[in-house]
Amino acid sequence: MGKPFTAVTPATGWNPRYTFSAAVRAGNLLFISGMTAANDQGELVGEGDIVRQTEYIFEKMGRVLEAAGASFDNIVETTEYFLTLDGYAKTAGVRRKVFGDAPYPAATGVLVAGLIRPGALIEIKATAWLDGTEAVS
Repeated sequence: MGKPFTAVTPATGWNPRYTFSAAVRAGNLLFISGMTAANDQGELVGEGDIVRQTEYIFEKMGRVLEAAGASFDNIVETTEYFLTLDGYAKTAGVRRKVFGDAPYPAATGVLVAGLIRPGALIEIKATAWLDGTEAVS
């Protein structure tokens, strides 16, 4: 028996050397891996600027959603890892732009001592519901 999920990989923005998928689809759920603001070359976008890093993460996440035949309207939950409590407040405006009007997805903010990517101020992972959508191979 094979794995109970299929990998979802965007056309651009995912380094094949990673040992994890950009996202996996299991049934009607899409689990999007935690992302920092690293670009296709592995360089950090928005050094020292949590708002820009958050915007870039959501740009990357949008490519993953598109590859799954979905959009930000399909996101049902996010988990955001922050280095500072001040960073949490600064990203609210970005979330409003990305998710539009309420109702918003469920969210958990976690204050952490550090992230694996040097210079990253935030990492975001998400879960989406893909009712009636088909994954794009």
